[in-house]
Amino acid sequence: MSDPVSWLVIEPGWEVVGPDGNEIGKVEEVVGDSGEDIFNGLAVSTGLLDRPRYVASEQVRAITEGRVQLALSGDELHRLGEFEEPPASLEIDSAQASRVDRAADVFTDPESRPQPLTPWRRLLSRIFRRD
Repeated sequence: MSDPVSWLVIEPGWEVVGPDGNEIGKVEEVVGDSGEDIFNGLAVSTGLLDRPRYVASEQVRAITEGRVQLALSGDELHRLGEFEEPPASLEIDSAQASRVDRAADVFTDPESRPQPLTPWRRLLSRIFRRD
């Protein structure tokens, strides 16, 4: 068995397994705040045309290189709600943000912000993903 690794190194395409060690999906996206080291959960793909399921961090049992083990079976994973892209946040706490921060956010290119995966992008990323 491999040594545990941080949630910060999880990448799309990593194997997701149930408590019995059998594969039940692949990591589609990691949800959290790396700056604050807050791991919220994962978007897990269960099939080529299926929409990813959201798995809260509390359901993650172990993380090792290339593999995430859940406390959920495949059936339980399929019953979870679909993953919804988190909205891009432009909220700035004026009490903590400097004038430079506020001005820089106004001029940030919207194209550089993370964009939600459309069904076509999701399909293409799964086809051309390097595992």
